[in-house]
Amino acid sequence: MIFVDTSVWVASFRSASGEEARHLTALLDLDLVGLAAPVRVEILAGASIADRIRLRRTLSALPTFYPSLPTWETIDGWVDRAGAAGEHFGALDLLIGALAAEQNAAVWSLDSDFRRMARLGLVEQHHLPKP
Repeated sequence: MIFVDTSVWVASFRSASGEEARHLTALLDLDLVGLAAPVRVEILAGASIADRIRLRRTLSALPTFYPSLPTWETIDGWVDRAGAAGEHFGALDLLIGALAAEQNAAVWSLDSDFRRMARLGLVEQHHLPKP
C-alpha cells in the first residue's frame, strides 16, 4: 500500500496527463492507494464547491486511515528522534507518516519533509518508477 500525500493529488489534478497523474491512476487501478484522514481533509478543503461532491465520492472508495492512541505515541517518539537529529516536522506530515508506518506502507509525496523523514528512518518513501 502507498499513502499518497496531498502534494501528489494536487499535481495530478493540475495536470491530468502528467507523470504524477499517470502513476497515481496506475496505483488506483491496482488498489494500492491508502488515504490518511488528514490528506482527505486537505483535498476537500482545497476543492471548489462544485468539485467537492465528486471528490468525496472518489475518495470514499479508498481505504482511509485514522489516528489512534498508538499513532500519537509513534509521533511522540518521532518528535524526540527528529529533535535529537536537529530536525522538525509539521504535525500533519508526522500524522500522515505515522499512519503510513502503522500499515507498513510507503509515503508518496513531493514534499521535501518526507525525504528528510525517510533519511531518519521514520517513513519509507515511494518514488515514481524510472522510465
